Amino acid sequence: MNISFNQLAVGDNARVSNLVNVTPSYRNRLMSLGLTPGTLFVVQHRAPLGDPIAIMVRGFRLSIRSQEAEGLMVVKL
Repeated sequence: MNISFNQLAVGDNARVSNLVNVTPSYRNRLMSLGLTPGTLFVVQHRAPLGDPIAIMVRGFRLSIRSQEAEGLMVVKL
């Protein structure tokens, strides 16, 4: 079941499913950072006000703003 990246909580494991409603340039940016379909990641930290969200993906920690990740669809594992 696909859900939005923003619905994940700290400690959740997920897999990137799809990128929807994002500009081609931002899609390329997310993909160049390693968030390609099928990639597994773990939500590690959420800032006190909820933004940004830190994830562990491909062996490195990546912080993503909630607004920028709205189009990132994932499958919660």
